[in-house]
Amino acid sequence: MVAGRGPALLPTPAADADESARLGDALRVGAPIDADVAVVVPTSGTTGSPKGAMLTAAALRASAHATHTRLGGPGRWLLALPAHHIAGLQVLVRSVVAGERPVALPASFDPDDLVSAVARMGPGRRYVSLVSVQLDKVLRSPAATAALATFDAVLIGGGPMPPELAEKAAAAGIFVVRTYGMSETAGGCVYDGVALDGVRVRLDGSRIVLGGPTLATGYRNPVQPDPFAEPGWFRTGDVGALDEDGMLRVLGRVDDAISTGGLTVMPPLVEAVLSRHPAVADCAVFGVPDERLGQRVVAAVVVAAGAAAPTLAELRAHVAGELDATAAPRELHVVDEVPRRGIGKVDRRRLSAQYG
Repeated sequence: MVAGRGPALLPTPAADADESARLGDALRVGAPIDADVAVVVPTSGTTGSPKGAMLTAAALRASAHATHTRLGGPGRWLLALPAHHIAGLQVLVRSVVAGERPVALPASFDPDDLVSAVARMGPGRRYVSLVSVQLDKVLRSPAATAALATFDAVLIGGGPMPPELAEKAAAAGIFVVRTYGMSETAGGCVYDGVALDGVRVRLDGSRIVLGGPTLATGYRNPVQPDPFAEPGWFRTGDVGALDEDGMLRVLGRVDDAISTGGLTVMPPLVEAVLSRHPAVADCAVFGVPDERLGQRVVAAVVVAAGAAAPTLAELRAHVAGELDATAAPRELHVVDEVPRRGIGKVDRRRLSAQYG
């Protein structure tokens, strides 16, 4: 695949035969495809309908080389994410490009497995890609935390990372790099707000648009409007802002925006504030229909161990202390865990359906 030889591959979850068959049918396995496509990565986004980002070997290699350049050189990678997702697949690609054999963790992520895996990695530069939920589990284990601190870089993707989690990781000596990207860009293409070499970033209004050599050639099952319609660019479903130095700040998904009382609230901004409350271990913010406001802001929170459940009034005051009062939740649900999809993204559609 990395060399660009042979037919295009379709990575699917090995343990889920029904899902693999569904993806195969939807993405027309066996039907003609451009010769330069090396892999079709299933991507449903928030629609639930698989599209399939068509990536060339050149795009995969460009991404791997740009990552190694940004991180300080090739190294050995730990595979801690499913290889049928782009983040896990790129760990394999980077390993091939670096000429190193990756060390893989079991599918069920356990911090204890991380300790033994690090012992098998040997000397030299070490890298791993994780999502925030995995990092949080590691930081609850002193042995796993010490093992992760030996890595030259820990890439965190799959959505925004709570500020408190970043602070804990830094205090433990873990070098975290926040990544932004998607299947359509061969994985992370913006690290800590700065585009990788060759990657282009611009805003169309507030919509993030990406370009460069890591871009997919399009979708196997095209959608309308086509986000690849402008040659050399991919129009994402995310909104963001560029500071005066050109650093990108991702504000959230267009589809997740909550329109309440004529104003727009971006859930990740509210979640970042809520996560700093001492009684909140994890949280999700989403919108549900409201006859008066159009939508109302709702929060689902996991209570921190040993803490009393916060009240709605308490959390509203906490959010209003940092953001406009419009962003403060008007409804609160205490949950055992926040539902997630893919490799760790909050499943807001499920929450909205459950509490709407």
